Amino acid sequence: MPLKPNIGVYTNPDHDLWIGEAQPTAESVASGSDLKPGETSGRAAGAAGAAGAAGAADAADAAVAAVAAVSAVAAADTETRPQKTKEKMLTFSLFLPDRSDIHFWHAGRIGPMVVRNDHILGHESSGDVIAVHPSVTSLQVGDRVAVEPNVICNACEPCLTGRYNGCGKVAFLSTPPVPGLLRRYVNHPAAWCHKIGDMSYEAGSLLEPLSVALAGLQRAEVRLGDPVLVCGAGPIGLVTMLCCAAAGASPIVITDIAESRLAFAKELCPRVTTHKVGRDGGGGSPEATARAIVQSFGGVEPALAMECTGVEASIGAAIWATRFGGKVFIIGVGSSDISIPFMRASVREVDIQLQYRYCNTWPRAIRLVESGVVDLSRLVTHRFALEDALKAFETAADATSGAIKVQIQSFD
Repeated sequence: MPLKPNIGVYTNPDHDLWIGEAQPTAESVASGSDLKPGETSGRAAGAAGAAGAAGAADAADAAVAAVAAVSAVAAADTETRPQKTKEKMLTFSLFLPDRSDIHFWHAGRIGPMVVRNDHILGHESSGDVIAVHPSVTSLQVGDRVAVEPNVICNACEPCLTGRYNGCGKVAFLSTPPVPGLLRRYVNHPAAWCHKIGDMSYEAGSLLEPLSVALAGLQRAEVRLGDPVLVCGAGPIGLVTMLCCAAAGASPIVITDIAESRLAFAKELCPRVTTHKVGRDGGGGSPEATARAIVQSFGGVEPALAMECTGVEASIGAAIWATRFGGKVFIIGVGSSDISIPFMRASVREVDIQLQYRYCNTWPRAIRLVESGVVDLSRLVTHRFALEDALKAFETAADATSGAIKVQIQSFD
């Protein structure tokens, strides 16, 4: 059966959002002519994620970008195609637009990462392999995979020491100028295509935000019985909450400005306590907000705060709430410059730690989902076809829609 034309979801410096023709073309997908050594090829529908530095031009060609709050699944194509490179061709059916996709669309930038030209969004996706280069031995046509959306240099100190999220030459899909995964077809290195077996494409596309949470928990050193504060009940906050619960943290309090999101958090994890804060951090000072949060813990100060908003007032409240010798771990991305209650952190020996993306988390994420230890199935609240991606983005950006994760599907 002939392949459908490749299309993608674009934005630009004028904050337009549209669906247009995308690379690679269906013809090159069918022939395998665009594949490079180490790459795979397939149909893609992507979701947005954190921003990253641009890579070399050849790496950018193989990169995939994600779109916030939507997942993409790919339909399998078992027809044998010429295999001319080590890349793999992937076909994706599910994409999950991420908050970063919304930021690139609305603001045109995340920190130093700026949309300067027409740009394809999306970095959370899963799908099927439809072509491989002869040198690829780890994957074959028909394999179901989730895409880790980065291409690294494998030569710098962070790469060589196993912390490849610090690679200065990384091409991170969906981070300008690297095109994202919100495309029907995409080429990507086989090394960053993780087999998901019989896992649903929807769950496969959620492995990216799960990896963000896992990276945070690993470095924050969550321990059994730790009282943990989770700030923010958006997708990353909710996944972080689920991981903290799976790790044995207790009690857990999660905060948000929206009652609807707190109610959703309670449905996901009934044993958590929810705490509503004001848009300014609680209707008062961060110190006052912290006192109210500690009351929600039953008077116990949290040993750890997992801050998933990046909002100054929320970070300040987390520092005020955390016990002596505790830690505030910041996953959320915020403004370039913020103020914190420095002396409170100093006299209480509160460690402040931050995170940039993830590394070496995908195999663990797959095991957690396959075993049922972490259940992400209820996070997707809205679903759209790739052709209706504009509606998907509008829903993801609408605070009144009740959307947690919005899925974009590209099924044949």
